[in-house]
Parts: sequence; C-alpha cells; structure tokens
Amino acid sequence: MKILLLTLLTILSVSCNSQEKKIAEIKNPTEKNNASQIGQYVVETFQDSKGNLWFGTLEKGVAKYDGNKLTYLTTKNGLPSNRITNVIEDKAGNLWFGTGTGISKFDGKTFTNFSKKDGLCSDMISNLLIDSKGNFWIGTWGGVCKFDGTQFENLPIPYPKIETKINQDTKDWITTIREDKEGNIWFGRDGYGASKFNGNSFVHFTTKEGLNSNNVQSIAEDKEGNIWIGTRVAEKDNADTDKRIGEGGLNKFDRNKFVHFSEINGLSKSDVFTIHNDKSNDLWISSTSNGVYKYTNNEFVNYKVPTSTMSFLKDKKGIIWLGCAGGLYKIDKDGKTINVTTNGPWE
Repeated sequence: MKILLLTLLTILSVSCNSQEKKIAEIKNPTEKNNASQIGQYVVETFQDSKGNLWFGTLEKGVAKYDGNKLTYLTTKNGLPSNRITNVIEDKAGNLWFGTGTGISKFDGKTFTNFSKKDGLCSDMISNLLIDSKGNFWIGTWGGVCKFDGTQFENLPIPYPKIETKINQDTKDWITTIREDKEGNIWFGRDGYGASKFNGNSFVHFTTKEGLNSNNVQSIAEDKEGNIWIGTRVAEKDNADTDKRIGEGGLNKFDRNKFVHFSEINGLSKSDVFTIHNDKSNDLWISSTSNGVYKYTNNEFVNYKVPTSTMSFLKDKKGIIWLGCAGGLYKIDKDGKTINVTTNGPWE
C-alpha cells in the first residue's frame, strides 16, 4: 500500500503504476539549444484575468508566462512547496495555489500560506474550486473542506457501500471537484465513485449505477447538461502483472443512464485522467495510449500526443495547451502537437 501511495504522490492524478511512468519518461523529448522542459510533470495549466499563463509542476514550482518572458515562483519566493497541483483566481484577482504543503494565496507580491496547522483537512492538495456562490472548496488526499478566507470547515462525505476492493491509502483522496449548471457540487473519489452534493445531501454514483470503475479521476459537464466521468483501471495497482486488466475509461451520464465508449481506442478498459470543457462547448479527453480526443459535434477527433496528458487549457487566443508527463505541449491550428520548452515556441 505504501508503495502505491508514494507512486501516486509522485505523479498525482496521472498513472498509478510504475510501468506507465517509465513509458512516459522514455518518450520525453530531447532537450535542444539549452532549452529544458517547463517541468517534468506539468499538472496544471491556467490563464488569469490579465492573460498570464500559469503552469503548475510537481518539482519546479509554478511557471508564469506573461507574453514576453517565462519566470518561476518557488519556495524561494514564498511558496510553501514546489509541488503545484492547482491554480485558481478569486474575484479580487488573488491567485490561489494548491501545493504539496497546503494552499497559498498570492496577491501579486506576497504569499500567504495555510496548512493543516491552520485547520486545513490535509496538506496534500488535489483540487481547488470557487463555485458560483463564492464558496471555496478544497479537495485533498484527506477529504474535502470549505474555506471562508479565515476558517476551514470539513465536509464529511458518506462512504457508499462498495463491493470492489478499497485501497485504504487513497480512500479519502478527492480526485476532482466540479460544479454543474444546477449548482450541484460533484466530487470524484478514488474507490467510491462520484458523489453529487446539492448543499444538503449526497447522491452516489458507482458501478452499481453504471460507472465502469469506482476509481473516478475527472468530471466535466457539456452544454446539454450531460456529466462526463473519467475513471482509471484500479486493477493496475495489483502487484501481479497478470492481473492488471479491468474496467475503466470514459463514462457519459445523461442524468438517467451511463453510456460507455468501447469503440473508441483508449477510452475503454483504460485510464481517463482528465476531461476539460474548453467553454467553446468542446470537451477534451485524455487517454494513456492514444493521445487526446476532442469531442465536438457528437464526434471524437484524435490528436497525437507522445505522453500522458494531465491538464488542458484553451487560452483567450484559442490555443490549446496540454500539461503532460514529460513537459508542456500545444496544439496548433493545423492540429499538430508541439512541445513548448523554456525557449518556446510560445506563438
């Protein structure tokens, strides 16, 4: 169990077995012209209200590109950790970073840090969300809590009855938090499926309701109100390599039933770690062996990416940025995938 936990912490919401990690490392691009990758693992891509691009890494802090130059913010600048898993912005323009040692508020000049000693439910942050009502949700490896800017309040989520084996090291890991158009908050959980919270009570969705796996990694909503859920193959945690086969992949929930996509390579009996709504009514979906898919006009369009994708961003110029295991990539107008290093290309 401890070996699994260390592996998960190393690559966060990406692959949970060392074999996939080795594949990602083998496919890393060769450094050229003294350029280096933005980060070995770029797990967050975000654009703030001023147009700055932010890239969270697991080992180099957060990288900021302001349109002219690339700079890094690290523990030397005041961050509590160089493991940056999330970046969000509040209404006042402050940036909030989820890290491996709590959360950090950045007003553009100084950092204010909060950790478990301040009441945070866990220092290992996995998700941050400010919902439409201004509620600040913090997902961690030890559950979820709300934050009013001063105090933290834990939100206990009931455990649905599960027939499949539960990994005790990750049973309280909140893998994703999303708000739907009706104001419900959805929590992804590693082993307990997805839980929908209406502010008063929870509804749980597991394999009993139609999910292909109880190990949920990502949740998104499309323009029709369908809920898309990405899951991973829990059997890949098995020490016996002959038993690492199981259900997993992409699920579509139309508020009545679940639909699976066994005909699409990489989206069935596989891992889907990231689903992103780009606000243009297109969905971007990661796979571990078949690049990424854009779901548009009821069709899946495939883009080749040499390694696993962990985060998506469609910026204000319409450029698609991919945070990956192995660096940062973007997709140009012709659908070509380009590796972006510390030397670019940015345009």
